[in-house]
Amino acid sequence: MPAQQKKILFCTAGVLSFACALGTAAAIGTQLWVKGTILCQTGALLVNATGQELHKFIGQIQYGLFHGERVRQCGLGGRPLQFSFFPDLLRIIPASIHVSVILFCTVLVVFALVGAGFFMLNAFGSPYETLHGPVGLYLWSFIACCCGCLIMILFSSEVKIHHLSEKIANFKEGSFTFKTHSEQFANSFWVILVCSLVQFLNALLIRCAGFEFPFSKSKHSGTTTGAADLMY
Repeated sequence: MPAQQKKILFCTAGVLSFACALGTAAAIGTQLWVKGTILCQTGALLVNATGQELHKFIGQIQYGLFHGERVRQCGLGGRPLQFSFFPDLLRIIPASIHVSVILFCTVLVVFALVGAGFFMLNAFGSPYETLHGPVGLYLWSFIACCCGCLIMILFSSEVKIHHLSEKIANFKEGSFTFKTHSEQFANSFWVILVCSLVQFLNALLIRCAGFEFPFSKSKHSGTTTGAADLMY
């Protein structure tokens, strides 16, 4: 492939990787990871609410990795409450999973920035050897993509398997019990999915630039070795 086309591909991959780092960094600080509604089950049972009456007992909840907000609705109007995971909810959430999600988000940002830097270096400078060359570009993209996948898996398990929304809704609630009425992943969660796909796309751009995948053997070298063996 001509050098000019390679430069364009590397610049494109570098810009995408840098945008991925910025998007992940912005997503970490928001509370737009999960949105949902919570039902005040105790209040609904006390008045035997059905149909349209249930809306008076359905509140809202949204949260991210560090903080969130819930609106407590038990028939007397909505009462908003801000909360923080650290240190308020640390005792009731699966802390090891939650901290792992934050850690992998940080790693994703770091390696996306490293990848962007080396993409630009290969576009405008002389590519380094070994890990700083094509193999390194595959490595940075692969690590960032894996981190994105791990973030989605761990956070999904925290929300769905460990019922994170219900634990948050019932925090410091003595006489009332809340159940998750509905919940869905919000914008910041899908940003991580897009970033993972971007890193996978970067690996394809490297391949389009003419670099073979790491650890792949050349057919030409195998044929030459076989011919040399036949000589002896």
